[in-house]
Amino acid sequence: MVRLYILRHAKSSWKTDGLDDFHRPLNARGRKAAPAMGNYMQQHGILPDLILCSAAVRARETLDLILTALEGEPAVEVDEGLYLAGAGTLLDRLRRLDSGPDSVMVIGHNPGLHDLALSLSAPGEQQVPVAKYPTAALTELEFTDRNWPDVGPGTGDVVRFVAPRTLV
Repeated sequence: MVRLYILRHAKSSWKTDGLDDFHRPLNARGRKAAPAMGNYMQQHGILPDLILCSAAVRARETLDLILTALEGEPAVEVDEGLYLAGAGTLLDRLRRLDSGPDSVMVIGHNPGLHDLALSLSAPGEQQVPVAKYPTAALTELEFTDRNWPDVGPGTGDVVRFVAPRTLV
């Protein structure tokens, strides 16, 4: 069984004129939500074996704030290819993991993360919101397959969906 955690970066700032999208930092709300999500993860025993993180500033800042709340030290790969990646690119990246880590977290951007969560989710009681995937929201999906190359549309059971507004 493999487990996937999908985490959208925390809320970012648009205040700095002339700053391109890639370099936008977190705003005050994001700097509050990211550690709150990290604390939630720690309290619920969520510690992925590997974290794949977009290279964008807001994603890396989210990662740093989450890691400060966790007691373990997962392997981390910052990947420029995850910046604004679509669901297909994200799924391809996961499938390249082969039979590596049992649990992986992807930290990135919408709409790709939201589309990935929706496409991987099997029909069931616990669902990912269709209309909006908030910043710093976390989806946990569990797959019965032991290999990442077998992960595909409709094969994941949603274990939880947590939005930061329920934590802060």
